[in-house]
Amino acid sequence: MLRSLALQQIDKTLGAWRSLPRSRPKGGWLRAVRQALGMTTRQLAKTVGVTQAAVVDAERNESKGDITLATLQRYAAALGCEVSYVLVPKLPLQQMVEERANRVAREQVSRVRHSMALEDQQTANEHMEREVAEIRNKLLEGKRSRLWQ
Repeated sequence: MLRSLALQQIDKTLGAWRSLPRSRPKGGWLRAVRQALGMTTRQLAKTVGVTQAAVVDAERNESKGDITLATLQRYAAALGCEVSYVLVPKLPLQQMVEERANRVAREQVSRVRHSMALEDQQTANEHMEREVAEIRNKLLEGKRSRLWQ
């Protein structure tokens, strides 16, 4: 119950992030914000307490995705910004868990079904779907770590 509540709370929080656009400016956010403020690399360097070359490197690294969070936060603060770091699941977490449980259950039933077919004891599809649902429910009620083995 508590795990499910935590999952629901995280899903609710991340739902807003999922709807935001994921594009960043071609030259990166540091350069875009700095330029929008009308600030030169020399001026930003002075504010941060680094060389102009360090600012150019930071902007280049950020645009390539190679900047550290600590460095990005330092420059963002100098620009009057803050960094929001978040992992945004492509689907709601609850849906991911349910789909994974369904996949694992189908794999388990499929293995049993395959060996029964070899022995000419194949079960009906309706029976198979009941088995999948039963296993899926047990997986969802149990430890979630079992889903990812």
